[in-house]
Amino acid sequence: MATSASVSRLFEVAPRGTSRPLAIARWLEIVALMVIGIVVVGGITRLTESGLSITEWNVVSGILPPLTEAAWQAEFAKYQATPEYRLEAALSGMTLADFKFIFFWEWVHRLIARVIGMVYALPLAWFWLRGAIPQGFKPRLLGLLALGGLQGLFGWLMVQSGLTGDMTDVSHFRLSLHLLTALTLLAGLVWTARDMRMLVKEPESRAAPLTAGAAMVAGVLFVQLLLGAWVAGLNAGHAAYDWPLMNGRFFPEADWSKGVLWALTHDPFLLQFMHRWWAWVAVAALVWLARRIRKSDRFASLAVHTAFGTMVLLGIATVMSEVSLWIAAAHQLVGALTVAATARAMHSDGLARRSAKAA
Repeated sequence: MATSASVSRLFEVAPRGTSRPLAIARWLEIVALMVIGIVVVGGITRLTESGLSITEWNVVSGILPPLTEAAWQAEFAKYQATPEYRLEAALSGMTLADFKFIFFWEWVHRLIARVIGMVYALPLAWFWLRGAIPQGFKPRLLGLLALGGLQGLFGWLMVQSGLTGDMTDVSHFRLSLHLLTALTLLAGLVWTARDMRMLVKEPESRAAPLTAGAAMVAGVLFVQLLLGAWVAGLNAGHAAYDWPLMNGRFFPEADWSKGVLWALTHDPFLLQFMHRWWAWVAVAALVWLARRIRKSDRFASLAVHTAFGTMVLLGIATVMSEVSLWIAAAHQLVGALTVAATARAMHSDGLARRSAKAA
């Protein structure tokens, strides 16, 4: 990742039309770090049930929080019209001070999103106008910009799902779409930064290919992340606080009355069970990938092993701590780091397989 020295050199003036893959790599790595940060803040926002505290999306005026007592009362009144307040928060006696706490996390989450958008879009325009983007990479960089915009849109659609009817939480389907889009963006940033660093070493090198094995690992990890998002969205982490059993049983009691598909996508006990045990399938896939690239990229191999090992331990600790806020947030942080490490390992696997074929 970029150092403070690399940040200062990021916009070092070079002759117009000169390709600058190293500067672009550093910029993408900075954005990737920021995406990891917003994933963590998003997790805290969910864990503190703060996501519905801001009921409107005002791109410009929403940058500043309420600055007067009257403004705070107005925001609180909007929140009091939501099902979450009427059916849950009001019953627990929420005060204005309580509201300010949840408002803070949602406001910070949206503020970071705005900053990420600027940190990506403005340098992209600068590199584009200077002719500094290597040939063939403009569509991909635009694609990452579009993916970031989609992620923001999905975030607002997620919030909207909890503002009407009798929903006291956002849709866990929309929450998973919002989170997984962010993690896909993170993987794309890491992969593209690695391609740029390859261009620094070998100006004529081509983008790394995606191998079938790496795609398989990505698919397995995707399922685990999806299950984790559903667990978070349905508060299914509270279904059981013991491990490895669930409430003293290996297989929990699940509600099958609405059909198998409903149970697989809605039942909190079943979802926590699947998230627990699919994790070991993900571990096996990640071990395989890490061992496959240990000679060509030892750093990535170690990073993958460290990330998934820490993530599993934090997942167990999250359950046994009865979903402690900071342990659960750390679990989500390491989940994002696992995605970043896996993306780098997948990139290295593509380079290694291509080199082996060329030999």
